[in-house]
Amino acid sequence: MATKTICFANNKGGSGKSTTCANVGYALSTLGKKVLLIDGDMQMNLTLSFFDDERSLEYAKGGKNLYRGIVEQKDLSDFAVPTDYKNLDLIPSSTLMSSIEFDLFTKWQREFILREGLKKIKESNKYDYILIDAPPTLGCWVMNIMCASDYLIIPVEASPWGLFGLANMFEFYEQVKRLSPDLTLLGVAITKACERKNYFKQTLDTLSALENVRLFQSIIRVDSTVEWSQDVSKPVMAYKKTSRAAKEYMELAKEIKKYVTR
Repeated sequence: MATKTICFANNKGGSGKSTTCANVGYALSTLGKKVLLIDGDMQMNLTLSFFDDERSLEYAKGGKNLYRGIVEQKDLSDFAVPTDYKNLDLIPSSTLMSSIEFDLFTKWQREFILREGLKKIKESNKYDYILIDAPPTLGCWVMNIMCASDYLIIPVEASPWGLFGLANMFEFYEQVKRLSPDLTLLGVAITKACERKNYFKQTLDTLSALENVRLFQSIIRVDSTVEWSQDVSKPVMAYKKTSRAAKEYMELAKEIKKYVTR
């Protein structure tokens, strides 16, 4: 199977993008797949999911981060660093990503810079999957991320505000498809769900009613183990394999794998 690139994006903050990207990536690596994670967000949450504050800042201030690779328009093969886990590498982010929109503005074919940077990595087939965490915005940089991807997954928080702006997200996806016709919306993943709350059912009903949009059957429920694992910069499965969240992320990863390899 050729390398498949999947981006996790939602213009609504707090949707569980970074957590889902990190844990699905780890789950796929434990299934024997080689995975490259890319942190495309200035908040660096994906980087912090695998490295402590000190090491993350070291990458952010040094040369081994996505910002340097994009601004200098380099082959991104040289920017991947190994994590503590087998089959799992990561291209760290930097707080300098806050200026990425400005930096991209004057560049030729600016929507395709990330795609170009990943070209050699994809051609090498070193990785089975490349997973990209996008920032909670809709602009040229997120367009870059989507144009570099084969699939889009939209994590949606099961809360009263979780569906806010989802229509804009679908509209943006349609815009990107004009530039990158092969981009496929793989599905919507429900995160931070609490079945005891009324709005969980409302979220489920609303998303289930969407036409031509897959709703992943694997639902990620609220679990304090996730926060504890983040506190020690570990994926939840590496922190506590028996936790509910660990099992749910594994089920989601298997579901994603099934749809991608069809």
